[in-house]
Amino acid sequence: MSNESNRPLPTGAELSAEVNAEIELAMKEMNAEATPPKASGKPSAIRGPRVVQAGREVRPGKVVSVGPADVFLEFGPKDLGVVPRLQWVGDAGLPAVGDVIEVVVNPPDQDGLRTCVLPGSVQKADWELLEPGQVIEARVTGSNKGGLELEVAGHRAFMPAGQIGGDHVADLSVFVGEKLTCEVTRIDRSGKGNIVLSRRSVLARERREQAEKVKAALAEGQIVEGTVRKIMPFGCFVDLGGVDGLVHVSDLTHDRAGHGEKFVSRYVKEGEKVRVQVLKIDWAADRLSLGIKQIQQDPFAQAAGDIKEGVEVTGRVKNIVEFGAFIEISPGVEGLVHISELAWRRVGKVDEVLKPDEVIKAKVLKIDPETRRISLSIKALTPPPEPQQGSADGPSKGGRPGMGKGGRRGREVQGRSLEEISKVTPELRRLREKFGGQQLKGGIG
Repeated sequence: MSNESNRPLPTGAELSAEVNAEIELAMKEMNAEATPPKASGKPSAIRGPRVVQAGREVRPGKVVSVGPADVFLEFGPKDLGVVPRLQWVGDAGLPAVGDVIEVVVNPPDQDGLRTCVLPGSVQKADWELLEPGQVIEARVTGSNKGGLELEVAGHRAFMPAGQIGGDHVADLSVFVGEKLTCEVTRIDRSGKGNIVLSRRSVLARERREQAEKVKAALAEGQIVEGTVRKIMPFGCFVDLGGVDGLVHVSDLTHDRAGHGEKFVSRYVKEGEKVRVQVLKIDWAADRLSLGIKQIQQDPFAQAAGDIKEGVEVTGRVKNIVEFGAFIEISPGVEGLVHISELAWRRVGKVDEVLKPDEVIKAKVLKIDPETRRISLSIKALTPPPEPQQGSADGPSKGGRPGMGKGGRRGREVQGRSLEEISKVTPELRRLREKFGGQQLKGGIG
């Protein structure tokens, strides 16, 4: 017989201890099989510490399956969660099996499955779990002078007018009946419960996220499309989808540069879609310079080949200034008629000769391609007046002797004809005799 057969049977206490040891070993093996193996580079504790953010529990979970409609996570043995695949836009950023991601978890349902969403996503409003900072969806039920009235989880909420959007909204009634994604900024559960919401913060967050994508894609020299967001005296701001760029007034048009909102509004309107070229990028200073005229044909260069110095042109008086008038001789091309080139006589004010929108003819005196200036003259198309000798109303009114009624000699000859002045008088004969018939200098003849 073997030694094993000769071994004495265990007592009751020994048998009980041996059975307990086998049971404990079996339980350890079962737990080891149920626990998923650690992935390389991933945290070992999938459950991890529970973190509460804005009234919601945030936990890391391991992706175990990626389906066509849902992504399944495992937080621990028999602790599963599901995230709708719509939480990810397209396939960009979609996790793979084995990845560990953080999600906002809800209490498990009757089947033990937790419904989860990505942090920052819109969540279903629950009155008991509402906390400041939570992003929810609320329905607009009315409007007043101060803002919007909304309904959240069966309770009334309010959104101030300044928190609706980035820009001022004149008519708030357009939001009535809509569902808005907004953030809880304040909640008071005492009494009826006051909830204050903000949509502006949500839009600002989305704009920042979009801005990062736009910044990464922009490059100097690119031609992109944007929306005119704001008109200023020095230009206009164009929204490129999260990033604002400035079109300076000097880069707005090939026309003569002006200033003021009225001038800028002649070329662009708020809300209008425009094509712009990226001129300069300086993200360190948060500046983006854009141009509109750079992608348009230069009318001056085109007209320079058709307009020559010395030719006669027809144009419209576009603008009258103190020193002259700007004449539009072709679309986008203007020439200046200086006040001294309006007429042969002295002109005190330009509007004495020209009126706005008047069509006139002028002569091209000079074309300067470097400064993009064209000098015109109206008086050059008319002959100069003939000089009037002996006239009291001569060309000068400053009182020069013999030239106008302001001088002494002018007063002596006023009203006398040339024949009377040239006639030999007794006085003239006495003077000749006195000086011995010498040639007299000066005189009034």
